[in-house]
Amino acid sequence: MISGAEIMVKCLQNEGVSYLFGYPGAAICPFYDCITKTDIKHILVRQEQNAAHMASGYARASGKPGVCVATSGPGATNLITGIATAYMDSIPLIAITGQVNSWLLGRDVFQEADITGACQPFTKHSYLVKDAANLPRIFKEAFHIATTGRPGPVLIDVPTDIQLQEVESFHYPAKADIIGYKPRTQGHPMQIKKALQAIKEAERPIICCGGGVVLAGAREEMIAFARNSGIPVAATMMGIGVMPMDSPYYLGMIGSHGRTSANKAMSEADLVILCGARVGDRAVAAPESLAEKAKIIHIDIDPAEIGKNMTAHIPIVGDIRLVLSELAAKVENNVSQDWIDRVFGLKAKYPPRGEAREDCVEPRVFIRDLSAMMKEDAILAADVGQNQIWAARNFNVKEGRFLTSGGLGTMGYSVPAAIGAKIAKPHRQVVAVCGDGSFQMCMCELGTLIQNGVDIKIIIMENQRLGMVREFQDRLYGCRHIGTVLEHGNPDFVKLAESYGIEAARAENNAQAKELAQHMLQSNKAFILVCSVDPEIPSI
Repeated sequence: MISGAEIMVKCLQNEGVSYLFGYPGAAICPFYDCITKTDIKHILVRQEQNAAHMASGYARASGKPGVCVATSGPGATNLITGIATAYMDSIPLIAITGQVNSWLLGRDVFQEADITGACQPFTKHSYLVKDAANLPRIFKEAFHIATTGRPGPVLIDVPTDIQLQEVESFHYPAKADIIGYKPRTQGHPMQIKKALQAIKEAERPIICCGGGVVLAGAREEMIAFARNSGIPVAATMMGIGVMPMDSPYYLGMIGSHGRTSANKAMSEADLVILCGARVGDRAVAAPESLAEKAKIIHIDIDPAEIGKNMTAHIPIVGDIRLVLSELAAKVENNVSQDWIDRVFGLKAKYPPRGEAREDCVEPRVFIRDLSAMMKEDAILAADVGQNQIWAARNFNVKEGRFLTSGGLGTMGYSVPAAIGAKIAKPHRQVVAVCGDGSFQMCMCELGTLIQNGVDIKIIIMENQRLGMVREFQDRLYGCRHIGTVLEHGNPDFVKLAESYGIEAARAENNAQAKELAQHMLQSNKAFILVCSVDPEIPSI
């Protein structure tokens, strides 16, 4: 005989899971007890939302699904923001929650919450397990759904009595066969033929690279397509890192906080090739007006995304790695030199902003300095707010990764995501960049960091403001500031770090910041660098 909890653990072992990020409680204790008998390492977080963020960072760095665990009621509901964050950015996640005994469901007993219902809008699928015998099938399906097609989170909610229920034997299915779930991988040959013809006829083509290219591991295919076609490339925030910033084909990030040169090139194009991008409002403010001026080729593995925000004249549903590979092999370089001169003339016309200062740290300059110091395969996790834009516009991702919450814009993401990424890639440099506001949403995870010996580096841009919201108040609300001033409320971040036994330092200008960053990157332990930033320095 074998219990449901033992089956859950065996399922994870069969899927090659090495790490769990979670926080225990009574309703998930049978499962936790079984974990003690395995080599699976549990990372105890300080708040459940961060378990999902750590699992997300782990998934994005490793290429494998991240697994987070919480108990019933408030434990499960605390996971929701992290699950929604993963859903919006298409990150493969398995969320396991404990639940009250099945015969008590619907009675509003202690720590009961309908978590499958609450998470329905932002999970690819969810399961409320009613029989332990179904657990092997459910886990196999969950991992399959989370990692195929457009990736995303899957929730498995397991009542306590199901964890304790015993069944006769355990058999893990070799594969998942789900009726109605057959993601298409090969692009339709006729649509690819149409796309090649449109590229041939275009006078001002541009490629827009989105997060789908990153998720598909199609970096080399994208570079080959750009090189063989000669078409310049712009990226959404989630597409940062596919093309190196110093690539001769790369224009920069588009959108409301993007490069002026990249936005102008997009607006002047007569052909836009959208690659794994959903064209959200931060990327293209008026997508239909763009579609009226230019022909749109939209490549995505999720058919629901094609045409959702912008008319797609040539839709191609399929695995973007396979589609780009086919396009790269067949495309011809017909791009006019006039167009190349125009777009890269714009890039030269609008250089990066900011100059080093002696009275404070100019963050845009500092991020460029930091980028030059870091290794080729380094991972940068940016939080949300001004720090995110400073990082996205100025950090040169070479062979590494740029992690951030692009879809949901979740503050407090960077530190837990960086911890997850470092656990996945312990030999890589991993740096988290955050503002003083976003850091205070996740600073409890310094305990997790130090307990597990995770030597990430954290940079806090302290301008004593919720900077991006304050910019909105300046621009749209007559400079009436409310709820955006952190002054006289921040802790001494250096002393806070030291209280955890973490080395820390403060930089008052760019020269100090550069020197301390070099020391920080040479350290083999966790380090926090606090940068004093003028609150008047804008996002862009």
